[in-house]
Amino acid sequence: MKKLRGLMLFIVSLILLPAMAQVSFGEPVNINTDWKFVLRDVENGQKTDLNDKRWQKVDLPHDWSVKGQLSPSLASCTGYLPGGMGWYRKNIEIPADKTGEKVYLYFEGVYNRSEVFINGQSLGKRPNGYISFMYDATPYVKYGEENVIAVKVDHTQSSDSRWYTGSGIYRDVWMVFANPTHIAQWGVFAYPEVKGNKGTLHIEVEVENDAANNEQLSIVNELLAADGKVVAKKSQNITIKSKTSEKLNTAINVNKPELWSLDNPALYTLQTTVLKGGKVIDKTTTQTGFRNFVFDANKGFSLNGESMKMKGVCLHHDAGVLGSAVPKDVWKRRLLTLKELGVNAIRTSHNPQAPHLYELCDEIGLLVLNEAYDEWEFAKRKWLEGWNVGTPGFQGTYDIFKDWGEKDLKDMVLRDRNHVSIFAWSIGNEVDYPNDPYSHPVLDGTGEGGFTQPIFGGYKKDAPDAMRLGDIAKRLAKVVRANDKYRPVTAGLAGVAMSNETEYPGALDIAGYNYTEGRYDEDHKKYPNRIIYGSENRHERKEWQAVTDRDFIFGQFLWTGIDYLGESGSWPSRGFYSGLLDFGGFIKPRGYFRQSLWSSKPMAYLGTYPTPGKGSKSQMKDVWSQLNAKEDGSNYEEKTPSMDAWPIWNYAAGQSIRVVCYTNAEKAQLQLNGKVVGQMTDYNTNSGIIHWDIPYENGTLEVVGFDAKGNEITRNSIQSSGQPYALRIESKEVTVCKNSGVAQIVVQVVDEKGVPVMLSDNEVTCELIGPAKFLGLEAGNNEDMTDYTDNVHRVYHGRILAYVQTKGEEGELKVRFTSPWLKSVETTIEIK
Repeated sequence: MKKLRGLMLFIVSLILLPAMAQVSFGEPVNINTDWKFVLRDVENGQKTDLNDKRWQKVDLPHDWSVKGQLSPSLASCTGYLPGGMGWYRKNIEIPADKTGEKVYLYFEGVYNRSEVFINGQSLGKRPNGYISFMYDATPYVKYGEENVIAVKVDHTQSSDSRWYTGSGIYRDVWMVFANPTHIAQWGVFAYPEVKGNKGTLHIEVEVENDAANNEQLSIVNELLAADGKVVAKKSQNITIKSKTSEKLNTAINVNKPELWSLDNPALYTLQTTVLKGGKVIDKTTTQTGFRNFVFDANKGFSLNGESMKMKGVCLHHDAGVLGSAVPKDVWKRRLLTLKELGVNAIRTSHNPQAPHLYELCDEIGLLVLNEAYDEWEFAKRKWLEGWNVGTPGFQGTYDIFKDWGEKDLKDMVLRDRNHVSIFAWSIGNEVDYPNDPYSHPVLDGTGEGGFTQPIFGGYKKDAPDAMRLGDIAKRLAKVVRANDKYRPVTAGLAGVAMSNETEYPGALDIAGYNYTEGRYDEDHKKYPNRIIYGSENRHERKEWQAVTDRDFIFGQFLWTGIDYLGESGSWPSRGFYSGLLDFGGFIKPRGYFRQSLWSSKPMAYLGTYPTPGKGSKSQMKDVWSQLNAKEDGSNYEEKTPSMDAWPIWNYAAGQSIRVVCYTNAEKAQLQLNGKVVGQMTDYNTNSGIIHWDIPYENGTLEVVGFDAKGNEITRNSIQSSGQPYALRIESKEVTVCKNSGVAQIVVQVVDEKGVPVMLSDNEVTCELIGPAKFLGLEAGNNEDMTDYTDNVHRVYHGRILAYVQTKGEEGELKVRFTSPWLKSVETTIEIK
């Protein structure tokens, strides 16, 4: 029986091998299942004979914080969710026939301050919660027997970030078997170069020799096209001394390679094989492609010779009810939705993310700015109990920066450098925020270039000296360039005027400006060789015009692409609510507004709200609160039409309603029940929004968009609804992979005629029959602070999303949704 289990283990490893390409060697085996967990400190929790029978059974990835109790007494930066300390344990058999092979444990991410043990022996500590790491477990492994893996996770400093981090082993874990002589961890680096019709793939292969003897090896690199055909091949010999490693550098050429682009993300596969005496002792595959980036201080950015603007969004790593343990299928749906809106780039704010996010960007065609840090040697202020209450604290990861900062950055670059989607490495975000923590005399407004803003409070001579920023930036930039000489180094600057007095911007290849569009022209003139872009920006049209009106600004990154947990306002507030998509990945009104600016496909969208000034302020505030159009509900005295108007057409008869249209059409006309009620109106070049004020009448409201010649190119409608009557499944997967596949089922409340009831907030229960487990229900409501740990939740805007994950078995899954007083609905999904 033990031998059979070992065989099954390797069958699983073959199935899951492609997801493990970032390890770059050996035979990876996914070990996510059948862990034990307890949320408390345990004395000698690593001991092999510890009684853990009463511990909770969990599968990885696992985030314990998102399953915790929301409380207004907790920190707003965490989304009012707890941290703590926890232990994980797993018993695993290592087959006897693996004797003599190396055994490694590879963790894609553990938040945070983890220590890993095997059979009671410590393998090491890794304080950074976002960095992938690996330990050599070989000296302590028992072949042919069960081994005990134990992991201690210390997130007692729960407010160590400005946003929600999650807690625990929240990414995949692998056991890797390898020949004593093998490709090093992240040891294959392939980078493309394109000149005319010729593509060159520069390849670096590092091989480690842990054997007792010197080894004479052959290294074979083969490049395969998408159809599996070998388009180039090169074989070379190398001799490696015992207990050392060697790097082999080579290149292979391809005539007329198919180029990776945003519209056609063509990918190749590099297969690297190590042979000894003609026998294969190690093999790995690396996904790659051919493309060419060019950055110019005057002309901006071009991809494959085509000048373009980056239409980017910043993304944190959580997904609402799922916390930080987000499956690949969930990210795929979210990224495809963002691309539908016209997004072509993402910024990983403000830390490296799970490997599958980069894989998806390679496959889908999205550019990636990969970022490492939000803090360096000092912590930023954070609210530790609630929001805007008491005195801010200084929890953070600053205490590990001196010892780990350069090591963590190097490992980020090594792990991710093969992704063709990545165009730059960011070494920091807003580490130069004035007086949080660094300060400089320029903040007093004296001297050339000085400025005074009350928000910063003027120069604080006792604060850390901003001149330190340059030295740190140069050290970090050197680390990046030593491990990837092809891509630029960047950072998101918050206090540009202050940083300009230091060597910080000069250490960068391209400079990101956070919310400082007003300095574009001034700094372009003063620093003509500086390449500038918007690394963090607001959503209004004027911020986008600051990009489109200037050739030298190559793009912007909106804050943010998707709503995220943490960085919350006052209770009730789960997180930050400025995303194009909500927590469930549903498109918000501002997402359609952005689509009108960024998409080339004709589109139009209708949203409504009571006409400003036509009613008391208190009434208007109530309406805005219901529609959740603004976090603070303050837009009732708007100066420009809102980009946050929901598609609702249910008001009192005759009430004055503002109807807004987001469209990329030249003109638009409004119709109500087939009659023109809003005259043909030109696109508003200032706000980007067309609007009409009309009296409410029950029925169907429709907008028709026209091109410059008066031809209809798009239309969109919304409809008055009756009372909630039934549940209806809007979208779902027909089939789901049996190996941890995720079904994402969208349910909508409708009236008796099937019209969506946007104002409904009915409570829905989800029940499963079949080989799957329930992950959570997400409606996307930022103010809903009720229990998220069960299978019961209220809809928001009449809609809710269920996440259901398979468990490795084929079969039929039935998912049923019920709600008091409403007709239920059921669907069947095939698992295979």
